[in-house]
Amino acid sequence: MTTANAPAGEVIDAHLHLWDPRGGGYAWLGGAPEELRGPIGADRARAELDTVGVASAILVQADDTLADTDFLLGQRAAQHWIVGVVGWLPIDDEARTAQYLETYASRLVGVRQLIHDDPRAGLLDAPEVRSALRRIAGAGLPLDVPDAFPRDLASAARLAADLPELTVVIDHLGKPPLAAGPGSDDFATWAREMRAVAAAPRAVAKLSGLRIPGARYDVATLRPAIEIALDAFGPDRLMYGGDWPMSLPAGGYLPTWQVLAELIGELSVTEQAAIWAGTARRTYRGIGDRDE
Repeated sequence: MTTANAPAGEVIDAHLHLWDPRGGGYAWLGGAPEELRGPIGADRARAELDTVGVASAILVQADDTLADTDFLLGQRAAQHWIVGVVGWLPIDDEARTAQYLETYASRLVGVRQLIHDDPRAGLLDAPEVRSALRRIAGAGLPLDVPDAFPRDLASAARLAADLPELTVVIDHLGKPPLAAGPGSDDFATWAREMRAVAAAPRAVAKLSGLRIPGARYDVATLRPAIEIALDAFGPDRLMYGGDWPMSLPAGGYLPTWQVLAELIGELSVTEQAAIWAGTARRTYRGIGDRDE
């Protein structure tokens, strides 16, 4: 274990990506840093996790295709340390959602769609999306919402309130405006909208993906956002995610981990255990099951 803030108990990285763009897809990689553009495989990820002693991880989709979902499920089947997959299903098409749930519901632990890349604003408020998400909730699967602020966080709060049977997972704390700072109007809006999400008892959020363009990545910069998240959700509805390999341009897994480990390490042992693993286990049904 490399970091002095290593937790004593179990750690589940609830947000890790793998991909192989050689077969197509992943259009967003065209504008990504060079370090991210090639295949990102399980062996490389495992080596990064080993630098801090993280035992297991949940894979999260990075392309809105069944090919990506199938790729991740294949990785999970081949790697014992991969304990679940948050895959893509078409949340904007109830009929296809119902069809795909027959095949995928028992194999996934959650669903995500890259709504932040979708030109349709207010997607989570659309009637057809709400109908599809009711089916997803009925299958016992949570919905991850990526990069929600500034466009989609308020609609995520409405979704969580209107569909109390659905567990809404806010990835990366919604991408708070850390560069603007806690005294800014943008930060106040983000905080208000995060509290609105947290008002739904089933809603949870991830301490992940907090390398925000234009902002420093250090304890002082992240602290105001994490304190608001702790106050709004409580540790029992927050979970840790490394968001690797998105951290590769900034030095990889270890420097990203160290900042979060220092902040989480200030909490009680029970609170730390919830964020490191407990919340992920409660949120994502069937972690570790291998019946596919």
